[in-house]
Amino acid sequence: MIKRNILLNPGPSTTTDSVKMAQVIPDICPREEEFVELMKKMRKDLLKIVHADEKEFTSVLFCGSGTINIDACINSLLPENKKILVINNGAYSARAVEVCQYYGLDFIDLKFKEDEMVDLEKVEKTLKENPDIALVHTTHNETGTGLLNPIREIGALVHKYGAVFTVDTTSTLAMRPIDIKADNIDFCMASAQKGLMSMTGLSFVIGNKKIIEESKNYPKRSYYCNLFLQYDCFEKTGEMHFTPPVQTVYATAQALKEYFEEGETAKWERHLRVYREIRKNALELGFKEVIKEENQAGLVETLIYPDDSNWDFKKIHDYCYERGFTIYPGKISDANTFRLCSLGAIDQDDIKEFFKVFREALDFYGVNIPIIYNN
Repeated sequence: MIKRNILLNPGPSTTTDSVKMAQVIPDICPREEEFVELMKKMRKDLLKIVHADEKEFTSVLFCGSGTINIDACINSLLPENKKILVINNGAYSARAVEVCQYYGLDFIDLKFKEDEMVDLEKVEKTLKENPDIALVHTTHNETGTGLLNPIREIGALVHKYGAVFTVDTTSTLAMRPIDIKADNIDFCMASAQKGLMSMTGLSFVIGNKKIIEESKNYPKRSYYCNLFLQYDCFEKTGEMHFTPPVQTVYATAQALKEYFEEGETAKWERHLRVYREIRKNALELGFKEVIKEENQAGLVETLIYPDDSNWDFKKIHDYCYERGFTIYPGKISDANTFRLCSLGAIDQDDIKEFFKVFREALDFYGVNIPIIYNN
């Protein structure tokens, strides 16, 4: 029996014991045919999650956290003398802006407020006024707030103006249903420890094969993070270009098996059930949420710190952590917030138990219930 912690942070997520134990395997060289076949099947299984036709789409695995996907897509998929548009209304789209800056790429940072929906008219105006935009990037669920961006509508505009659309789906893929073609996505991405409820160290890009193959002739800006180079190695050898995270691959193979056993619809309904239980209890305590309900992704509830001198996030965190529950600070530039997330192998009863402990923590430190706000 492994102690079970309930992680309400935005990843890594709570895992099943069977996923944990899948890592305990005989030592193996990742160049062995057995391991090659494992990754080959995994690449096909990942396509199924987003309903991608393997004749048109492929998946490319990388060793690293989810940010490696943003890096690989942005540096690899921009043709020479072309421009990137980053639709930016949160911390993770802002990360894509930083990638552009570090590579010295020509880009437009189309900024919106962190609690503000993307204005599609502004997106279209920017695309129309900048015909040299070849790549558009945004985030599906801005995990810093829980804001859901209208990717299908954005993608339609991107394709109308002849650009490629990359979407950071790290905190939605394998949770909130995605149809890569219907959602007008050319490239989406995630890492194993999020929606798949596996371990850290393995990330993947799912995208259009034709575009990847065309990118062979684009400027080479990175060696380790070049999308075509990694894809080409997989296609020719079935292997990752560099040493893969072997144990994480085995854990992820088990996680994929469990994903398909639970089913796309049932899994999303479970995450939504958890999110609704979080939101209900938080609002009953009097907390204010950052994002309006109709604009939320159903995976992250971001709450504003109380105006209460007894409130101390670290103390509340530590009280909960000692009792097996993890809460997480927010990522908003102009507000003090914390997040409760519905990722992982958890269900509604886990949230009910959490709020018993959370309420105890508030009582223990003298935080007023209902929560106090000055305005």
